[in-house]
Amino acid sequence: MIDGDVAAFTHLGETVRDALSERGFSTPTAPQRLAIPPLSAGDDTLVIAPTGSGKTETAMLPVFDDLVADPPDGFGALYVTPLRALNRDMRDRLEWWGEYLGLEVDVRHGDTTQYQRGKQAENPPDVLVTTPETLQAMLTGERLREALEDVSHVVIDEVHELAASKRGAQLSIGLERLEDLAGSMQRIGLSATVGDPREVGQFLTGGRPCTIQEIDVGSNVDVSVREPEVTDEDERLSGKLMTSAETASHVRLIRDIVADHESTLIFVNTRQTAEALGSRFTELELPIGVHHGSLSKEARIDVEDRFKRGELDALLCTSSMELGIDVGRVDHVVQYQSPRQVARLLQRVGRAGHRRDEVSSGTVVTTRPDDTFEALAIARRAREGEVEPASIHEGSLDVVANQIPGFVQSRGSTFVEDAYETIRGAYPFRDLGEETFRDVLSELHRNRIVWFDESEDRIETTGGTWQYVYANLSMIPDEATYEVHDIASGKQIGTLDERFVVNFAAPGEIFVQRGEMWRIAEIDDDEDEVKVSPIEDPAGEIPSWIGQEIPVPYDVAQEVGELRGVAGPQLEAGADASGVARELAGRYPADHHTLSEALSQLEDHVETETAMPTRDRIVIERQGRTVVLNAPFGHTTNETLGRMLSSLLGQQSGSSVGLETDPYRIELECPGSVATSDVLDVLEETDPDHVESILELGLKRSDALAFRLSQVSAKFGALKRWQGSGRLSNDRLLSALEDTPMYEESIREVFHEDLDVDRASRVLEAIQSGSLEVVTTRGRTPVGLGGRSSGKELLAPENADASVIKTVRERIQNDRIILLCTHCTEWKVKTKVGRVREQPECPECGSTRIAALNPWAEEVVDAVRAQEKDDEQKSMTERAYRSASLVQSHGKQAVIAMAARGVGPHNAAQIINKLRENEDEFYRDILSKERQYARTQAFWD
Repeated sequence: MIDGDVAAFTHLGETVRDALSERGFSTPTAPQRLAIPPLSAGDDTLVIAPTGSGKTETAMLPVFDDLVADPPDGFGALYVTPLRALNRDMRDRLEWWGEYLGLEVDVRHGDTTQYQRGKQAENPPDVLVTTPETLQAMLTGERLREALEDVSHVVIDEVHELAASKRGAQLSIGLERLEDLAGSMQRIGLSATVGDPREVGQFLTGGRPCTIQEIDVGSNVDVSVREPEVTDEDERLSGKLMTSAETASHVRLIRDIVADHESTLIFVNTRQTAEALGSRFTELELPIGVHHGSLSKEARIDVEDRFKRGELDALLCTSSMELGIDVGRVDHVVQYQSPRQVARLLQRVGRAGHRRDEVSSGTVVTTRPDDTFEALAIARRAREGEVEPASIHEGSLDVVANQIPGFVQSRGSTFVEDAYETIRGAYPFRDLGEETFRDVLSELHRNRIVWFDESEDRIETTGGTWQYVYANLSMIPDEATYEVHDIASGKQIGTLDERFVVNFAAPGEIFVQRGEMWRIAEIDDDEDEVKVSPIEDPAGEIPSWIGQEIPVPYDVAQEVGELRGVAGPQLEAGADASGVARELAGRYPADHHTLSEALSQLEDHVETETAMPTRDRIVIERQGRTVVLNAPFGHTTNETLGRMLSSLLGQQSGSSVGLETDPYRIELECPGSVATSDVLDVLEETDPDHVESILELGLKRSDALAFRLSQVSAKFGALKRWQGSGRLSNDRLLSALEDTPMYEESIREVFHEDLDVDRASRVLEAIQSGSLEVVTTRGRTPVGLGGRSSGKELLAPENADASVIKTVRERIQNDRIILLCTHCTEWKVKTKVGRVREQPECPECGSTRIAALNPWAEEVVDAVRAQEKDDEQKSMTERAYRSASLVQSHGKQAVIAMAARGVGPHNAAQIINKLRENEDEFYRDILSKERQYARTQAFWD
């Protein structure tokens, strides 16, 4: 043993060193060797190391040492963790240390009993483990504030997770408020690998000096990328699993990897995939559990414990397992499909090994060329330590609104300047302008959350302050969660997000949860409950909703473009995929088959004699109304460019332009009047400096902005003032709150989370300077077709939608619709679609020019009947006339198509004009358009 191996422990006092011997700590772990010296010296320190590498003890040993030497009167140290369900293993370990060292360690969170809270206030423990939200509550309690005055150390666990969220922005102000109380205190951050450690360090300390101690994770990670080869066994398995042989090969490969290891975590990117894959393992009767955030707490704890005891060979999980939930030793990690980000891969694979500083091993199982190229780029970047930066929320105004009432509730009458200076001390708010701060204050005053006395420049409490503070301890949005109950037993199965229920769930729909198939029997919006019954037939459809996709960063997408740029010329020169694969194997961790399979897409593309899309070349392809820009710029840049194109082309043509994006493509559904040259003109002529204002204009009436605005305005206490009785429509909400701090913050949040204006502007500059080539071609290309359509949930059973089509048919037949005669404009009736005649006609004048309108479209009726018309009324009237023309030509079929969600006359005409073999195809096309609308409705007025 070399001296350096034990030198870290010499910085600790004799009592703690005795405890180390008792606990069996003979040699410090890598993070302990690095971090204990500066921590013992009292430095504010950010410790960056993988999960399971002893970070908790790294932070707490010097803290315990200090508390033993100088026992506190109140709370000596706070250990703040973002985990809602506090890690039981971590609690047990900390309590052992406390017991041995004669220090009291206790936990306080939302489920702590009133009796226990009272005890903590009367006799504060030396170390308190808590959450960011509970700290907010503690800062307002009189006796607790006295106890907090003694805090000398604060440890923030999973600080990388908090730095990129509004929870973290809130906590950063909470730490400044704590420092106002306790004076200077040591701040210690524990983080997974991040791309900008200095920025995260500044976030932790509020801009004060910060020592950064980082373990090089990339060199300690062994990741391989594999796309399975279809075997005879997969052909046999496909029948049992009721799926394709290709999908069966994914299940079989994961099964084999699990069999080769003792304990495996299988990470997937969405709950949908977790459930779909889980159902296949259930079918094969394999001891593999499912773990994700929509399962009940009891179900999650059950599988965690069974995995830890060795009763399960593997856990199939989402990001629910990225944070430090203890499930015992993990010796391998499988990532199913690309992890989308380098940081995510390192966090996930980092769960394997590390108990004795061994290498973490993982396998990425890929499903198609995009997936493989992306995973290869991410695996290489992980090995080199090229990690994405944490995306800190700069100046979130709803967080400012959330904190001001806490100030006055805890401190009483407060000068505006004092509150402003404390908030500006937090790193995300260092650039907050005083005028903006006062605007937020005025809004809170109008909503009677606080009293703003402008003559004295003071903030006071009101009757609503206390109630607001305790109802708004969290910055996690108040989005409804629906409980899922088995209608027969009444037992809760899990939960569904409000967005899923609103957009996709309907009686009769089939979905997967807990690895089993369920049919929705009833949706109770009053009780936020979905009642379901189990079904034996596994031919139900996996829900197409995937939640918020993990965005692929610009740099990863660019490397995929670079890969194409390296392989493309070789294939064009006559090299075969096998030879190119051998060359790439030297740089990327994949076998020959995986690389050859991915390259086969590029081979097919070369055969079309079309230019290869690369990081330096955009290829625009067109077929019919579909225009695809092959552009490897990542999710947020492509989303930004796509919205800009959709908005400007829509203005030019006077029609809506549909939009779908992925990290490598921007797909536009254009009216016939939009030529490919028009798309090119927008790219070449739009001023890069105008991108932000174009997008903001397009957002003004979008449902996406309204959804965020409702969440943000709740934090300002504004909704109750505008809502009155009943639900506030999106249009009314947007109109009522325009030109307020809430509106400004909602726009900022959309731009921060979904868009990248700077990069999109730079892409336009590169196009306009000629450094980025743009090529156009007719027809679809293999690379262009390799996007979402080919990447659609591969785990859905074949012929899975028979029951779904039946449900869509029944739902539409029961939907209501307005029929309006556009000839005499006198006759109007609201009726069920199922009651409409095959060829509707007006009973007043006999005309067959009958418009079929949504049941809430009374303003369209008014526009048709109006004599004087503005531009908006003209647009609505033209829409009604197009609808009437379709009904006159196609009768009830047109009525059915236009009764679907988000299907107007234009899309209805597309559906009707397709040649089909049967009626099911008609409803399948309707369903496809409905889903397209659900995905893209944020871009439609």
